[in-house]
Amino acid sequence: MSAQETIQIRIDAETKAKARKTLEELGLDMSSAVKLFLTNVVNRQGIPFDLKTENGYTIAEELAMVRETEEAKQSKGYNNLDELYADLDL
Repeated sequence: MSAQETIQIRIDAETKAKARKTLEELGLDMSSAVKLFLTNVVNRQGIPFDLKTENGYTIAEELAMVRETEEAKQSKGYNNLDELYADLDL
C-alpha cells in the first residue's frame, strides 16, 4: 500500500454539519466518505454521479433545452391558426 496523503478542504459549517449527520446515519465518517468518493472518481474516470443544475436537470439536458428554445425563437411564426393550417396544407 502506498503512503497516505492528507487533503484539506474548505466548506461552510452548515454543509459540513449536515453532511456529517447524513454520513453518520449511513455508518460512515467524513474521511471514509471522501475516500469512497475519490476512489469512485478514479474507477469511473469522472464524477460518479450526475451533476444537476438548480432546476434538477443535468448540464447536457439544460443546454439542449436552451438550444431548442433558441431554435424555436428563430422558426417561422404564425399570426393565427389559418396561417398554420395553410402552411401545413390542411
